[in-house]
Amino acid sequence: MRIVFEHWKYIFKNLWFVVPFAVMPAVFLALSVDFSGIHDLAYSLFTANLELDYAQIFCAWSFFRFDSPLGVVYSVLALICLAVFTCLLLAFVEKHMRIGKRTMSGVFSQFGTHIWAFAGFTLFFTALYELWALVLSAVLFAISAIGAKGFACFLFVFVSIIFMGVLLFLISICYLWLPCMQITGFRPYSAFLYSYRLIIGVRWKLILSLLITYAPCFFLLIGLSFVPVWLASIITFFLFVFAYLSFCVRMESLYFERDKLDREDLLRSYKEL
Repeated sequence: MRIVFEHWKYIFKNLWFVVPFAVMPAVFLALSVDFSGIHDLAYSLFTANLELDYAQIFCAWSFFRFDSPLGVVYSVLALICLAVFTCLLLAFVEKHMRIGKRTMSGVFSQFGTHIWAFAGFTLFFTALYELWALVLSAVLFAISAIGAKGFACFLFVFVSIIFMGVLLFLISICYLWLPCMQITGFRPYSAFLYSYRLIIGVRWKLILSLLITYAPCFFLLIGLSFVPVWLASIITFFLFVFAYLSFCVRMESLYFERDKLDREDLLRSYKEL
């Protein structure tokens, strides 16, 4: 359970230092959520009619918001913010854990060194997620054509759960890739191989940890699709602040644990440095 809770301890202990990094990503992630698409999918499932076309299903699952041109702009800005602020946040947290200081000195120099790797990783994982959403939507669209609607709804939910398990498995494989590149300076392929060796022993614990964190977020987003959009967007912003911080800080804390690096932030000596 260390993987589940240790990073939350760090986040709340250093909340006012790490929250500023999460504000912009959370804003544009919240604006990128297609609540109408999620509502249509959830309502169709709850009423057991499943009368949806492929585009409606895909829009509910896709990272990009296609209901308006502005929605696409928000999604693109969310990707840019994820690359930029994740690079800054991981540099800040890595410095704090390594030497115990919560300052920005040296963070921007790391940003210039690693931003292209972070941008490439963001684009890679976005493409992987969109491919996953395309395949899932195709399977769910085929299921929706089944005449026995009760069985179709059961199969709809079952297949969605299986695909989300696959997504978590894929995330676990790549999870320590970024901190490994950042801390070791390895090239992408070498960093991936090394990070995979580190994660293999705790992969299922990590998947459980991600499930415990993000399954409630998933169900909350479904519920928020039934309330006014302005209220849903505000709640989603705060939800994404902590979901984003959880994802990033867990990367660093887990990497330090698996690579057996000393955590200077756990000592009180940083006050004397």
